Amino acid sequence: MENNSNVSFQRFEEWKDKARYGEAIAAELAALTWPSIEIEDRFYQHLSFGTAGLRGILGAGTNRMNEFTVARAATGYAKYLMSLGPGVMQRGVAISYDSRARSAEFAEITARIFVTHGIKVYLSDTLRPVPMLSFAIRKYDCSGGVMITASHNPKAYNGFKAYGEDGSQLPPEGAAIVSAEMDKIVDMPEALASALPLEKAKASSLWQELSHELDEAYIEMLLKMAYNKDAVARQKDLKIVYTPLHGAGNVPVRTVLDRLGFQKVLVVAEQEKPDPDFSTVAVPNPELPETLSMAIELAKAEGADLVIGTDPDGDRCGVAVRDNDQFKLLAGNEIGLLLLDYILETKKQRDMLPERSFAVTTIVSSRLTGTIAEHFGVDLYTTLTGFKFIGELIKELDEFGEQHFQFGFEESFGYLAGTEVRDKDAVVASMLLSEMAAVEADHGRTLKDRLHRLYEKYGYAAERTVAYELAGKVGLERIAGAMQHLRDHKEDGLPGFEVKAVRDYLTGEHLDLVPDANPPIDVPSSNVLLYELGGRDYICVRPSGTEPKLKVYLNFYGDKEQTKEKLAAALVSLDKTMHTLLEA
Repeated sequence: MENNSNVSFQRFEEWKDKARYGEAIAAELAALTWPSIEIEDRFYQHLSFGTAGLRGILGAGTNRMNEFTVARAATGYAKYLMSLGPGVMQRGVAISYDSRARSAEFAEITARIFVTHGIKVYLSDTLRPVPMLSFAIRKYDCSGGVMITASHNPKAYNGFKAYGEDGSQLPPEGAAIVSAEMDKIVDMPEALASALPLEKAKASSLWQELSHELDEAYIEMLLKMAYNKDAVARQKDLKIVYTPLHGAGNVPVRTVLDRLGFQKVLVVAEQEKPDPDFSTVAVPNPELPETLSMAIELAKAEGADLVIGTDPDGDRCGVAVRDNDQFKLLAGNEIGLLLLDYILETKKQRDMLPERSFAVTTIVSSRLTGTIAEHFGVDLYTTLTGFKFIGELIKELDEFGEQHFQFGFEESFGYLAGTEVRDKDAVVASMLLSEMAAVEADHGRTLKDRLHRLYEKYGYAAERTVAYELAGKVGLERIAGAMQHLRDHKEDGLPGFEVKAVRDYLTGEHLDLVPDANPPIDVPSSNVLLYELGGRDYICVRPSGTEPKLKVYLNFYGDKEQTKEKLAAALVSLDKTMHTLLEA
């Protein structure tokens, strides 16, 4: 990390050059005075490129999302593809974008740079969600893809998300090469200026558009995974409230629900159209109660049974279900458990569940996943957080192996069924949840009732994710300091908790603090500390890979009341512990 103040000052002065960086950037920076934390944060580093590509706040600076940082990333990715040969270049790259500020512009810049370097592009002619971009890569046999999005981050953010040829996020090896190519770019304005003008790039034989043909193919693929169309036909008037939260999920989610047969899908009108300001919500994150409040109010007024919300790039799905006269917002783990149980149960009943089937989850997700998988005789694989790892297992075990992928999820509201998409897919999740609601309605029940039966059958869980947000350079340093302190004092466990064992996924160390602790999980290196508390209970601490947050996952299992009490006590202890760590 480049943290020398002299470097920040030099870059700040350089970027004020109107001739090279433009009047808008020069004017934005002219309002700032050196020295300041704001300038330091904008210039102390280049936005880092990892397996999720770039993500940052929009604005002027090397540590911001703007036309120059996008050009730098696109050039680095283009150089990587060029190194793989003419065949890879000719297969091309699919590019899509969401509703965020400057997303369409950044997508065009990316496409222009690829064409300039002799790489074919398939640019979406309108905003389309992440799962459709992943699907397009596979449908058109592309060498990779780019999605311009910052997912569920606040409106100030945007990002450049890179994909490999299998439709998954770019693996670590490829991302490292792209990052190295980006480091070679010393003149960022030149990287942008050397790109073909838009009209000339569009006139090239290398420029193609993703259009309605892609939409039809994607919807047809999804409908093949609808298992209970008869129940939907009987419950066609089931009222479902949907909100795209001003994002790219609007058209595909409503289309697939309509084609499946639902006739009473009610859309939150104020949140239907694309809006880069996300003017009706503080944060366009469907896992937050306040974000779904308008949808829930509409559901109450209309007597609906189900509320679904998707984030701006259509990869995360939030759900609220009727609970008498109120609505219960489901946790990410609860949605994942419902979907897993529904898919496996339905396929088992219909003799559609192949031998050697498998599901995938993550180290911070619900451990009830293992209980459900075992009940249906399905193998369960556990990965690090990040859907790229789930995608890698689908490729290894299903596409090139002899096993059969059924479902994968992570507790952060990401779900995937089927193998034609290799990233989180809120559209297929919306379809299957609606279908599941129709099946329950056939028996006079709701998804809340199904969740209750699930816990009665597999055991109860009290699971909570707590995020501590610390923005900017200082915030990241505090998060890093907290992780280092915990790592340096693993033998002390986690203050305030009775820890049986500590798993350090960065060093690979598994430290038993009492005899007979559980064995470690064999996964790649990552900045994660997992504390085993006995039985299936655990707490996990990790920095977010996409937001300036330190995330703590608390998970307790067993008797219904006992798990609630454990969680309540843990939240009190955690607050004291994290306050001490992050304020140190």
